[in-house]
Amino acid sequence: MAWGEYPVGYNAKVHGPFDPARFYGKADTALANVKLGELGAWLGRRNLTLGGIAGGFSRGFWRWQHKYLQPKKVGIAPVVQLTVGAMILFYTLNYGKMKHHRNVKYHW
Repeated sequence: MAWGEYPVGYNAKVHGPFDPARFYGKADTALANVKLGELGAWLGRRNLTLGGIAGGFSRGFWRWQHKYLQPKKVGIAPVVQLTVGAMILFYTLNYGKMKHHRNVKYHW
């Protein structure tokens, strides 16, 4: 599959209009239904290439967008989620600089 093409498992006659939030490959056991002994085999069936990981992030983004950004009546949830996500991201990026400015009683 190259950039801009449909996934290999997609068939317009069977699936209807293309939905970027849907996985068109062969269905597998959900992670919640995998037993601990089968976890290694289940992980071995995942597509851990760069394209597979990017496709998973893309599907996750589209699912989030369909649920929170594209309904007719959008609430405040996507704004709060993006704000909290940005706060966590920038806190982790600046943690090395901020940890030296702690107010502690004893200094080492």
